[in-house]
Amino acid sequence: MNPSHSASMGIQSLTMKTTQRLKQLIEQAAASPAVALDRSTSFIEKVVHLYVKRATFKKIGSYWNVLGPGLTTGAADDDPSGIATYSQQGAQTGLQLLWLSLFTFPLMAVVQEMCARIGLVTGRGLAGNIRKHYHRSFIYTITILLFIANTLNLGADIGAMAQATQLLIPKAPFTLLVIGFSSFILFLLIFTTYKSYAKYLKWLAFILFTYIFSALSIKGINYKEILYHTFIPSFSFTKEQLLLITAVLGTTISPYLFFWQTSQENEEQILAGGTTIQKRQDNLSNKDIKEMRIDVWIGMLISNVVMFFIIVACSFTLHQHGLTNIKTAADAASALKPIAGDSAYLFFALGIIGAGLLAVPVLAGSASYALSESLRWKLGLYKKLKEASAFYGVIIISMFIGILINFIGLDPIKTLIYSAVLNGLIAPFILFFIVKISSNQKIMNGRSNHPAITVLGWLTTVIMAVVAGATIISMFIP
Repeated sequence: MNPSHSASMGIQSLTMKTTQRLKQLIEQAAASPAVALDRSTSFIEKVVHLYVKRATFKKIGSYWNVLGPGLTTGAADDDPSGIATYSQQGAQTGLQLLWLSLFTFPLMAVVQEMCARIGLVTGRGLAGNIRKHYHRSFIYTITILLFIANTLNLGADIGAMAQATQLLIPKAPFTLLVIGFSSFILFLLIFTTYKSYAKYLKWLAFILFTYIFSALSIKGINYKEILYHTFIPSFSFTKEQLLLITAVLGTTISPYLFFWQTSQENEEQILAGGTTIQKRQDNLSNKDIKEMRIDVWIGMLISNVVMFFIIVACSFTLHQHGLTNIKTAADAASALKPIAGDSAYLFFALGIIGAGLLAVPVLAGSASYALSESLRWKLGLYKKLKEASAFYGVIIISMFIGILINFIGLDPIKTLIYSAVLNGLIAPFILFFIVKISSNQKIMNGRSNHPAITVLGWLTTVIMAVVAGATIISMFIP
Protein backbone atom coordinates (compact mmCIF):
# COMPACT_ATOMS: atom_id res chain seq x y z
CA MET A 1 0.00 0.00 0.00
CA ASN A 2 1.21 3.49 -0.82
CA PRO A 3 2.66 5.06 2.39
CA SER A 4 1.14 8.43 1.59
CA HIS A 5 -2.26 6.81 1.03
CA SER A 6 -1.93 4.90 4.30
CA ALA A 7 -1.05 8.11 6.15
CA SER A 8 -4.03 9.87 4.55
CA MET A 9 -6.35 7.06 5.66
CA GLY A 10 -4.89 7.29 9.16
CA ILE A 11 -5.44 11.04 9.34
CA GLN A 12 -9.00 10.63 8.01
CA SER A 13 -9.74 7.95 10.61
CA LEU A 14 -8.30 10.14 13.37
CA THR A 15 -10.36 13.11 12.16
CA MET A 16 -13.55 11.01 12.19
CA LYS A 17 -12.82 9.79 15.70
CA THR A 18 -12.09 13.34 16.89
CA THR A 19 -15.29 14.63 15.29
CA GLN A 20 -17.30 11.79 16.84
CA ARG A 21 -15.76 12.45 20.25
CA LEU A 22 -16.46 16.17 19.90
CA LYS A 23 -20.12 15.43 19.07
CA GLN A 24 -20.35 13.20 22.15
CA LEU A 25 -18.90 15.95 24.35
CA ILE A 26 -21.32 18.55 22.93
CA GLU A 27 -24.25 16.16 23.45
CA GLN A 28 -23.16 15.45 27.04
CA ALA A 29 -22.78 19.17 27.75
CA ALA A 30 -26.20 19.91 26.26
CA ALA A 31 -27.79 17.08 28.23
CA SER A 32 -26.19 18.04 31.55
CA PRO A 33 -29.01 20.39 32.73
CA ALA A 34 -31.64 17.69 32.10
CA VAL A 35 -29.47 15.02 33.73
CA ALA A 36 -28.96 17.21 36.81
CA LEU A 37 -32.67 17.98 36.98
CA ASP A 38 -33.57 14.31 36.57
CA ARG A 39 -31.19 13.26 39.35
CA SER A 40 -32.56 15.96 41.66
CA THR A 41 -36.18 14.96 41.15
CA SER A 42 -35.30 11.26 41.42
CA PHE A 43 -33.54 11.92 44.73
CA ILE A 44 -36.57 13.83 46.05
CA GLU A 45 -38.86 11.01 44.97
CA LYS A 46 -36.68 8.43 46.73
CA VAL A 47 -36.80 10.47 49.94
CA VAL A 48 -40.57 10.84 49.63
CA HIS A 49 -41.01 7.11 48.99
CA LEU A 50 -38.99 6.29 52.11
CA TYR A 51 -41.48 8.26 54.17
CA VAL A 52 -44.45 7.01 52.20
CA LYS A 53 -43.66 3.47 53.34
CA ARG A 54 -44.67 4.50 56.83
CA ALA A 55 -48.34 3.88 57.58
CA THR A 56 -49.15 7.52 58.35
CA PHE A 57 -47.88 8.66 54.94
CA LYS A 58 -49.32 5.88 52.79
CA LYS A 59 -52.53 7.74 52.01
CA ILE A 60 -50.63 10.88 51.03
CA GLY A 61 -48.39 8.76 48.82
CA SER A 62 -51.37 7.20 47.05
CA TYR A 63 -52.85 10.62 46.32
CA TRP A 64 -49.49 11.87 45.03
CA ASN A 65 -49.33 8.98 42.55
CA VAL A 66 -52.82 9.89 41.29
CA LEU A 67 -51.86 13.51 40.61
CA GLY A 68 -50.58 14.36 37.14
CA PRO A 69 -52.06 16.34 34.22
CA GLY A 70 -54.70 18.00 36.43
CA LEU A 71 -52.10 19.22 38.93
CA THR A 72 -49.75 20.63 36.28
CA THR A 73 -52.60 22.22 34.31
CA GLY A 74 -53.97 23.92 37.42
CA ALA A 75 -50.51 25.13 38.40
CA ALA A 76 -49.82 26.39 34.86
CA ASP A 77 -52.95 28.52 35.11
CA ASP A 78 -51.08 30.77 37.58
CA ASP A 79 -48.61 32.00 34.97
CA PRO A 80 -46.82 35.38 35.34
CA SER A 81 -49.60 37.18 33.45
CA GLY A 82 -52.16 35.64 35.83
CA ILE A 83 -50.02 36.67 38.80
CA ALA A 84 -49.97 40.23 37.42
CA THR A 85 -53.76 40.18 37.10
CA TYR A 86 -54.31 39.00 40.67
CA SER A 87 -51.74 41.52 41.93
CA GLN A 88 -53.60 44.31 40.13
CA GLN A 89 -56.84 43.14 41.66
CA GLY A 90 -55.47 43.14 45.21
CA ALA A 91 -53.66 46.47 44.75
CA GLN A 92 -56.59 48.32 43.17
CA THR A 93 -59.63 46.94 44.98
CA GLY A 94 -58.19 45.37 48.13
CA LEU A 95 -60.28 42.41 49.26
CA GLN A 96 -63.46 43.53 47.52
CA LEU A 97 -63.17 40.97 44.70
CA LEU A 98 -61.61 38.18 46.79
CA TRP A 99 -64.82 36.15 46.37
CA LEU A 100 -63.83 35.56 42.71
CA SER A 101 -61.24 33.01 43.86
CA LEU A 102 -64.09 30.95 45.33
CA PHE A 103 -66.50 31.65 42.44
CA THR A 104 -64.12 30.54 39.65
CA PHE A 105 -63.04 27.30 41.34
CA PRO A 106 -66.03 25.06 40.47
CA LEU A 107 -66.37 26.62 37.01
CA MET A 108 -62.79 25.93 35.93
CA ALA A 109 -62.74 22.52 37.65
CA VAL A 110 -65.88 21.41 35.78
CA VAL A 111 -64.48 22.59 32.45
CA GLN A 112 -61.11 20.88 32.97
CA GLU A 113 -62.83 17.68 34.11
CA MET A 114 -64.84 17.62 30.89
CA CYS A 115 -61.64 18.15 28.89
CA ALA A 116 -59.85 15.37 30.77
CA ARG A 117 -62.76 12.97 30.28
CA ILE A 118 -62.84 13.72 26.54
CA GLY A 119 -59.14 12.87 26.31
CA LEU A 120 -59.46 9.67 28.35
CA VAL A 121 -62.60 8.28 26.72
CA THR A 122 -61.99 9.14 23.06
CA GLY A 123 -58.23 8.61 23.07
CA ARG A 124 -57.89 11.88 21.13
CA GLY A 125 -57.07 15.47 21.98
CA LEU A 126 -59.66 18.24 21.96
CA ALA A 127 -58.69 19.52 18.51
CA GLY A 128 -58.89 16.00 17.07
CA ASN A 129 -62.41 15.57 18.43
CA ILE A 130 -63.64 18.92 17.11
CA ARG A 131 -62.10 18.12 13.72
CA LYS A 132 -63.78 14.71 13.61
CA HIS A 133 -67.30 15.69 14.68
CA TYR A 134 -67.66 19.23 13.33
CA HIS A 135 -66.73 21.23 10.24
CA ARG A 136 -62.98 21.63 9.92
CA SER A 137 -63.20 25.39 9.44
CA PHE A 138 -64.14 25.72 13.13
CA ILE A 139 -60.98 24.09 14.45
CA TYR A 140 -58.76 25.81 11.85
CA THR A 141 -60.02 29.25 12.94
CA ILE A 142 -59.80 28.42 16.64
CA THR A 143 -56.27 27.02 16.25
CA ILE A 144 -54.94 30.10 14.44
CA LEU A 145 -56.37 32.43 17.12
CA LEU A 146 -55.07 30.14 19.89
CA PHE A 147 -51.56 30.16 18.41
CA ILE A 148 -51.53 33.98 18.24
CA ALA A 149 -52.93 34.41 21.77
CA ASN A 150 -50.59 31.81 23.28
CA THR A 151 -47.52 33.25 21.58
CA LEU A 152 -48.30 36.79 22.79
CA ASN A 153 -48.89 35.48 26.32
CA LEU A 154 -45.77 33.33 26.15
CA GLY A 155 -43.61 36.28 25.15
CA ALA A 156 -44.95 38.43 27.99
CA ASP A 157 -44.36 35.58 30.46
CA ILE A 158 -40.73 35.10 29.39
CA GLY A 159 -40.17 38.83 29.83
CA ALA A 160 -41.75 38.69 33.29
CA MET A 161 -39.41 35.84 34.29
CA ALA A 162 -36.41 37.87 33.16
CA GLN A 163 -37.62 40.94 35.10
CA ALA A 164 -38.19 38.85 38.23
CA THR A 165 -34.66 37.44 37.94
CA GLN A 166 -33.27 40.98 37.66
CA LEU A 167 -34.97 41.79 40.98
CA LEU A 168 -32.82 39.07 42.56
CA ILE A 169 -29.73 39.60 40.37
CA PRO A 170 -29.81 43.27 39.27
CA LYS A 171 -26.78 43.04 36.97
CA ALA A 172 -28.14 40.08 34.97
CA PRO A 173 -28.64 41.19 31.30
CA PHE A 174 -32.30 41.12 30.22
CA THR A 175 -31.44 39.81 26.73
CA LEU A 176 -29.37 36.94 28.11
CA LEU A 177 -32.11 35.99 30.58
CA VAL A 178 -34.85 35.94 27.93
CA ILE A 179 -32.77 33.79 25.58
CA GLY A 180 -31.50 31.61 28.44
CA PHE A 181 -34.95 30.82 29.86
CA SER A 182 -36.36 30.15 26.37
CA SER A 183 -33.47 27.86 25.42
CA PHE A 184 -33.70 25.92 28.69
CA ILE A 185 -37.46 25.36 28.29
CA LEU A 186 -37.06 24.35 24.64
CA PHE A 187 -34.29 21.91 25.53
CA LEU A 188 -36.42 20.19 28.14
CA LEU A 189 -39.46 20.03 25.83
CA ILE A 190 -37.54 18.56 22.92
CA PHE A 191 -34.74 16.44 24.36
CA THR A 192 -36.23 14.86 27.48
CA THR A 193 -38.71 12.00 27.57
CA TYR A 194 -42.33 12.74 28.38
CA LYS A 195 -42.02 10.65 31.55
CA SER A 196 -39.16 12.81 32.83
CA TYR A 197 -40.74 16.07 31.71
CA ALA A 198 -44.08 15.27 33.36
CA LYS A 199 -42.17 14.55 36.57
CA TYR A 200 -40.42 17.95 36.42
CA LEU A 201 -43.72 19.78 35.93
CA LYS A 202 -45.32 17.89 38.79
CA TRP A 203 -42.62 18.88 41.26
CA LEU A 204 -42.35 22.40 39.86
CA ALA A 205 -45.99 22.99 40.89
CA PHE A 206 -44.74 23.29 44.48
CA ILE A 207 -43.07 26.62 43.63
CA LEU A 208 -46.52 28.23 43.70
CA PHE A 209 -46.69 27.68 47.45
CA THR A 210 -44.24 30.57 47.74
CA TYR A 211 -47.26 32.87 47.33
CA ILE A 212 -48.88 31.34 50.38
CA PHE A 213 -45.64 31.86 52.34
CA SER A 214 -45.44 35.41 50.99
CA ALA A 215 -48.91 36.26 52.30
CA LEU A 216 -48.42 34.52 55.64
CA SER A 217 -45.16 36.39 56.24
CA ILE A 218 -47.02 39.74 56.16
CA LYS A 219 -47.94 41.23 59.53
CA GLY A 220 -51.28 42.82 60.36
CA ILE A 221 -53.56 40.59 58.28
CA ASN A 222 -57.23 40.85 59.31
CA TYR A 223 -58.60 37.31 59.02
CA LYS A 224 -62.20 38.30 59.82
CA GLU A 225 -62.16 40.72 56.90
CA ILE A 226 -60.70 38.01 54.66
CA LEU A 227 -63.47 35.56 55.57
CA TYR A 228 -66.15 38.18 54.98
CA HIS A 229 -64.97 39.10 51.49
CA THR A 230 -64.39 35.44 50.56
CA PHE A 231 -68.03 34.48 51.06
CA ILE A 232 -69.91 37.78 50.59
CA PRO A 233 -69.70 38.98 46.95
CA SER A 234 -69.44 42.71 46.30
CA PHE A 235 -68.32 44.89 43.40
CA SER A 236 -68.74 48.36 41.97
CA PHE A 237 -70.35 49.01 38.59
CA THR A 238 -67.30 50.76 37.14
CA LYS A 239 -65.33 50.17 33.96
CA GLU A 240 -62.18 49.41 35.99
CA GLN A 241 -63.83 46.67 38.05
CA LEU A 242 -65.52 45.23 34.97
CA LEU A 243 -62.13 44.93 33.31
CA LEU A 244 -60.63 43.33 36.43
CA ILE A 245 -63.42 40.74 36.66
CA THR A 246 -63.07 40.08 32.93
CA ALA A 247 -59.30 39.67 33.29
CA VAL A 248 -59.64 37.28 36.25
CA LEU A 249 -62.17 35.04 34.48
CA GLY A 250 -60.11 35.16 31.29
CA THR A 251 -56.89 34.15 33.01
CA THR A 252 -58.45 31.33 35.07
CA ILE A 253 -60.66 29.75 32.38
CA SER A 254 -58.17 29.92 29.50
CA PRO A 255 -58.36 28.07 26.15
CA TYR A 256 -54.73 26.89 26.28
CA LEU A 257 -55.58 24.86 29.40
CA PHE A 258 -58.41 23.05 27.59
CA PHE A 259 -56.15 21.68 24.85
CA TRP A 260 -53.24 20.91 27.19
CA GLN A 261 -55.40 18.95 29.68
CA THR A 262 -56.96 16.76 26.98
CA SER A 263 -53.66 16.01 25.27
CA GLN A 264 -51.81 15.26 28.51
CA GLU A 265 -54.41 12.65 29.43
CA ASN A 266 -53.53 10.95 26.14
CA GLU A 267 -49.80 11.23 26.82
CA GLU A 268 -50.32 9.53 30.20
CA GLN A 269 -52.30 6.70 28.55
CA ILE A 270 -49.58 6.24 25.91
CA LEU A 271 -46.99 6.09 28.69
CA ALA A 272 -49.07 3.27 30.26
CA GLY A 273 -49.03 1.28 27.03
CA GLY A 274 -52.00 2.73 25.11
CA THR A 275 -50.08 3.27 21.88
CA THR A 276 -53.22 3.32 19.68
CA ILE A 277 -56.61 5.00 20.11
CA GLN A 278 -58.29 1.59 20.37
CA LYS A 279 -55.87 0.44 23.08
CA ARG A 280 -56.41 3.67 25.04
CA GLN A 281 -60.17 3.17 24.89
CA ASP A 282 -59.96 -0.52 25.80
CA ASN A 283 -57.64 0.10 28.76
CA LEU A 284 -59.88 2.77 30.31
CA SER A 285 -61.53 1.83 33.61
CA ASN A 286 -63.87 3.48 36.12
CA LYS A 287 -60.86 3.78 38.43
CA ASP A 288 -59.08 5.89 35.78
CA ILE A 289 -62.07 8.26 35.61
CA LYS A 290 -62.21 8.53 39.41
CA GLU A 291 -58.47 9.24 39.70
CA MET A 292 -58.71 11.80 36.89
CA ARG A 293 -61.45 13.64 38.77
CA ILE A 294 -59.35 13.75 41.97
CA ASP A 295 -56.34 14.98 39.98
CA VAL A 296 -58.28 17.74 38.18
CA TRP A 297 -60.14 19.09 41.21
CA ILE A 298 -56.99 19.16 43.37
CA GLY A 299 -55.10 20.94 40.56
CA MET A 300 -57.81 23.57 40.13
CA LEU A 301 -58.09 23.99 43.92
CA ILE A 302 -54.36 24.75 44.16
CA SER A 303 -54.68 27.24 41.30
CA ASN A 304 -57.46 29.16 43.07
CA VAL A 305 -55.78 28.98 46.50
CA VAL A 306 -52.69 30.63 44.98
CA MET A 307 -54.91 33.31 43.41
CA PHE A 308 -56.54 33.85 46.82
CA PHE A 309 -53.23 34.42 48.63
CA ILE A 310 -51.80 36.72 45.94
CA ILE A 311 -54.85 38.98 46.30
CA VAL A 312 -54.57 38.87 50.10
CA ALA A 313 -50.84 39.72 50.02
CA CYS A 314 -51.29 42.69 47.68
CA SER A 315 -54.39 43.90 49.49
CA PHE A 316 -52.75 44.16 52.93
CA THR A 317 -49.59 45.74 51.53
CA LEU A 318 -49.91 47.61 48.23
CA HIS A 319 -53.58 48.61 48.51
CA GLN A 320 -53.28 49.80 52.10
CA HIS A 321 -50.28 51.95 51.14
CA GLY A 322 -51.99 53.46 48.09
CA LEU A 323 -49.79 51.62 45.55
CA THR A 324 -52.49 50.79 43.01
CA ASN A 325 -50.57 51.28 39.75
CA ILE A 326 -49.29 47.71 39.43
CA LYS A 327 -48.76 46.71 35.81
CA THR A 328 -46.60 43.57 35.99
CA ALA A 329 -45.89 40.77 38.44
CA ALA A 330 -42.35 42.15 38.83
CA ASP A 331 -43.85 45.54 39.82
CA ALA A 332 -45.81 43.80 42.59
CA ALA A 333 -42.74 41.95 43.88
CA SER A 334 -40.62 45.12 43.83
CA ALA A 335 -43.31 47.15 45.63
CA LEU A 336 -43.63 44.51 48.34
CA LYS A 337 -40.03 44.80 49.51
CA PRO A 338 -40.17 48.12 51.43
CA ILE A 339 -43.63 47.31 52.83
CA ALA A 340 -43.66 43.60 53.65
CA GLY A 341 -39.93 42.90 53.97
CA ASP A 342 -37.39 40.72 52.20
CA SER A 343 -39.11 37.37 52.77
CA ALA A 344 -42.41 38.36 51.08
CA TYR A 345 -40.45 40.02 48.26
CA LEU A 346 -38.21 36.97 47.76
CA PHE A 347 -41.10 34.48 47.75
CA PHE A 348 -43.03 36.62 45.27
CA ALA A 349 -40.09 36.99 42.86
CA LEU A 350 -39.18 33.28 43.00
CA GLY A 351 -42.81 32.41 42.37
CA ILE A 352 -42.83 34.41 39.13
CA ILE A 353 -39.79 32.53 37.80
CA GLY A 354 -41.15 29.12 38.82
CA ALA A 355 -44.62 29.87 37.45
CA GLY A 356 -43.08 30.89 34.13
CA LEU A 357 -41.03 27.69 33.89
CA LEU A 358 -44.27 25.78 34.40
CA ALA A 359 -46.61 27.85 32.22
CA VAL A 360 -44.50 28.72 29.17
CA PRO A 361 -44.14 25.06 28.03
CA VAL A 362 -47.90 24.63 28.47
CA LEU A 363 -48.61 27.72 26.33
CA ALA A 364 -46.26 26.56 23.56
CA GLY A 365 -47.30 22.92 23.83
CA SER A 366 -51.06 23.48 23.79
CA ALA A 367 -50.87 25.52 20.56
CA SER A 368 -48.76 22.80 18.95
CA TYR A 369 -51.14 20.03 20.07
CA ALA A 370 -54.10 21.94 18.61
CA LEU A 371 -52.39 22.75 15.30
CA SER A 372 -50.89 19.27 14.88
CA GLU A 373 -54.21 17.52 15.52
CA SER A 374 -56.06 19.93 13.23
CA LEU A 375 -53.68 19.13 10.36
CA ARG A 376 -53.24 15.46 11.32
CA TRP A 377 -49.52 15.68 11.95
CA LYS A 378 -47.61 13.22 14.10
CA LEU A 379 -47.54 14.66 17.60
CA GLY A 380 -46.70 14.08 21.24
CA LEU A 381 -43.98 14.90 23.73
CA TYR A 382 -43.35 11.16 24.01
CA LYS A 383 -42.03 11.21 20.42
CA LYS A 384 -38.50 12.16 19.46
CA LEU A 385 -37.71 15.29 17.42
CA LYS A 386 -37.30 13.45 14.11
CA GLU A 387 -40.53 11.47 14.70
CA ALA A 388 -42.72 14.57 15.12
CA SER A 389 -40.71 17.36 13.50
CA ALA A 390 -43.74 19.51 12.59
CA PHE A 391 -45.13 19.25 16.13
CA TYR A 392 -41.83 20.36 17.67
CA GLY A 393 -41.38 22.90 14.87
CA VAL A 394 -44.52 24.75 16.00
CA ILE A 395 -43.16 24.85 19.57
CA ILE A 396 -39.82 26.24 18.34
CA ILE A 397 -41.52 28.88 16.17
CA SER A 398 -43.80 29.90 19.04
CA MET A 399 -40.85 30.27 21.41
CA PHE A 400 -38.83 32.21 18.82
CA ILE A 401 -41.67 34.69 18.28
CA GLY A 402 -42.07 34.92 22.06
CA ILE A 403 -38.41 35.94 22.35
CA LEU A 404 -38.79 38.56 19.59
CA ILE A 405 -41.82 40.12 21.32
CA ASN A 406 -39.50 41.25 24.09
CA PHE A 407 -37.26 43.17 21.67
CA ILE A 408 -39.58 44.78 19.11
CA GLY A 409 -40.97 47.46 21.40
CA LEU A 410 -44.34 45.87 22.23
CA ASP A 411 -45.67 47.05 25.57
CA PRO A 412 -45.92 43.95 27.85
CA ILE A 413 -49.25 45.12 29.30
CA LYS A 414 -50.76 45.72 25.87
CA THR A 415 -49.43 42.33 24.77
CA LEU A 416 -51.29 40.65 27.61
CA ILE A 417 -54.44 42.68 26.85
CA TYR A 418 -54.34 41.56 23.21
CA SER A 419 -53.90 37.92 24.21
CA ALA A 420 -56.69 38.24 26.80
CA VAL A 421 -59.05 39.67 24.16
CA LEU A 422 -58.25 36.83 21.75
CA ASN A 423 -58.73 34.25 24.52
CA GLY A 424 -61.98 35.93 25.47
CA LEU A 425 -63.19 35.73 21.89
CA ILE A 426 -62.43 32.05 21.36
CA ALA A 427 -63.13 30.67 24.87
CA PRO A 428 -66.97 30.60 24.54
CA PHE A 429 -66.75 28.82 21.17
CA ILE A 430 -64.33 26.18 22.49
CA LEU A 431 -66.47 25.75 25.62
CA PHE A 432 -69.48 25.14 23.36
CA PHE A 433 -67.67 22.23 21.67
CA ILE A 434 -66.36 20.90 25.00
CA VAL A 435 -69.85 20.72 26.53
CA LYS A 436 -71.41 19.29 23.35
CA ILE A 437 -68.78 16.57 22.96
CA SER A 438 -68.53 15.60 26.65
CA SER A 439 -72.33 15.34 27.02
CA ASN A 440 -72.78 13.20 23.87
CA GLN A 441 -73.38 9.57 24.88
CA LYS A 442 -72.32 8.20 21.49
CA ILE A 443 -69.02 10.10 21.28
CA MET A 444 -68.26 9.45 24.96
CA ASN A 445 -69.07 5.74 24.73
CA GLY A 446 -71.54 5.86 27.64
CA ARG A 447 -69.24 7.98 29.86
CA SER A 448 -70.81 11.37 29.19
CA ASN A 449 -71.27 14.16 31.73
CA HIS A 450 -73.54 13.96 34.73
CA PRO A 451 -76.49 16.32 34.04
CA ALA A 452 -75.30 18.68 36.81
CA ILE A 453 -71.86 18.91 35.17
CA THR A 454 -73.49 19.72 31.82
CA VAL A 455 -75.55 22.50 33.42
CA LEU A 456 -72.44 23.99 35.04
CA GLY A 457 -70.64 23.68 31.71
CA TRP A 458 -73.32 25.66 29.88
CA LEU A 459 -73.39 28.22 32.71
CA THR A 460 -69.64 28.70 32.35
CA THR A 461 -70.03 29.09 28.58
CA VAL A 462 -72.67 31.80 29.02
CA ILE A 463 -70.56 33.63 31.63
CA MET A 464 -67.49 33.57 29.39
CA ALA A 465 -69.55 34.80 26.43
CA VAL A 466 -70.81 37.73 28.52
CA VAL A 467 -67.24 38.39 29.66
CA ALA A 468 -66.00 38.35 26.04
CA GLY A 469 -68.72 40.81 25.05
CA ALA A 470 -67.91 43.07 28.01
CA THR A 471 -64.21 43.03 27.10
CA ILE A 472 -64.88 44.09 23.53
CA ILE A 473 -67.36 46.81 24.53
CA SER A 474 -65.00 48.18 27.19
CA MET A 475 -62.27 48.62 24.58
CA PHE A 476 -64.44 51.15 22.76
CA ILE A 477 -65.55 53.04 25.86
CA PRO A 478 -63.45 56.20 26.33
